[in-house]
Amino acid sequence: MAKPKAVFRCTACGHQVSKWVGRCPDCGEWGSIEEGAPAAAAAGAASVAPRSPARRITDVDAGTSSATPIGIAEFDRVLGRGIVPGSVVLLAGEPGVGKSTLLLETVKQWAAQGRTALYVTGEESAGQVRLRAERTGAVHENVFLAAETDLATVLGHVDEVRPSLLIVDSVQTLVATGVDGVTGGVTQIRAVTTALVSLAKTSGVAVILVGHVTKDGNVAGPRSLEHLVDVVLAFEGDRHSSLRMVRGVKNRFGPSDEVGCFEQRSDGIHEVSDPSGIFVHEHPTDVAGSVALVAMDGRRAMVGQIQALLNKTEMASPRRAVSGLDAARVAMMLAVAEKHAGISAGRQEVYASTVGGMKVTEPAADLAIFLAIGSSAGDQPISSTTVAIGEVGLAGEIRRVSSTARRVAEAKRLGFRHAIVPAGTDEEMPKGIRITKVAHLADALDAVRPRRLQAVDAPF
Repeated sequence: MAKPKAVFRCTACGHQVSKWVGRCPDCGEWGSIEEGAPAAAAAGAASVAPRSPARRITDVDAGTSSATPIGIAEFDRVLGRGIVPGSVVLLAGEPGVGKSTLLLETVKQWAAQGRTALYVTGEESAGQVRLRAERTGAVHENVFLAAETDLATVLGHVDEVRPSLLIVDSVQTLVATGVDGVTGGVTQIRAVTTALVSLAKTSGVAVILVGHVTKDGNVAGPRSLEHLVDVVLAFEGDRHSSLRMVRGVKNRFGPSDEVGCFEQRSDGIHEVSDPSGIFVHEHPTDVAGSVALVAMDGRRAMVGQIQALLNKTEMASPRRAVSGLDAARVAMMLAVAEKHAGISAGRQEVYASTVGGMKVTEPAADLAIFLAIGSSAGDQPISSTTVAIGEVGLAGEIRRVSSTARRVAEAKRLGFRHAIVPAGTDEEMPKGIRITKVAHLADALDAVRPRRLQAVDAPF
């Protein structure tokens, strides 16, 4: 009888190859090909009596899976009103962004409501965690600490403490005894995560796992890690800014496009319920080259500010510098401005940026970028109470964007009195703010041009 031929599968994506290779030809992961036994045929499998009979969906009690608020409004917003008992949450982010600080505040708020939380750290000692907790004011008697890297020992701590919330910092540091592979490797991460997911589902303990990210910003480890957990959150932040964002990537219990805003300070991390004010700089008088916009980050509307500076130069190749914006869209707006508005920047340096470290890549910022360029080129300021929303096409037309009414409502809430929106917008706009609908770039320039210059044939 012929010996079954061994197969080689990628532990990251499951792709199968006929022989071992160093890099998976499907997902491109290095060192993920492992030898395994051929899959057995499923034909003729015998049925097994279920442990519990299937029930009608109407007989299932939905109250057992209702979300429990943590006590941090911005975190609860991203999770979907709170954390569900028995769920597993994966929080991934770059080193030093503040993951551990946020989770210490989480267990403190959780314990303050009379619940028990267990914080397991595999990267620090219990004393180091206690020092950071004292600095951030996250010390509570219902919070238990354990510095462990062995999975079996962690499960033993859970049996003794019986917490309702378990924090594992981080999943890459735990080791499952009896499982091949190095610590933090694909096989170990999968085994550890599978065991913790099984713990959560059988005991009802809510689990939050801290995960590392790769150089590309993706969650480190096998792709199946994100499939095993219920919620995947990305913790983002710029080392040059104190603003931090928790962004939902996957959520089985709520929307997956929510964003929570936090601010990193010396005494810990604090939630920012109204981040729009961070991205707008107040000037005593209106200045040229500055235009307000409203960007959608997930389901949240945030008012920001775009600034542009055009400066004459004798250089053969004028410099183009962009910060916080899509450089390709800024270049496109320069071309459209020259073609359809007569604003030439061929002999000028162009600088475009956002205020406060805000990052905007959506097309709805096109109109604000164009108006900022035109304002700087003509040295004519645009009123600081005006906000511009719209996508600009290559023919100079202004296209409508999503959630225009929500954007205008946010601008009105912050005191803006004039909103320029695309002419094709059919949403009902809020009352109390002047709305100007424009269909072409020329209409947009007329809407912001001072009345004394509207009769002058000039680019601005």
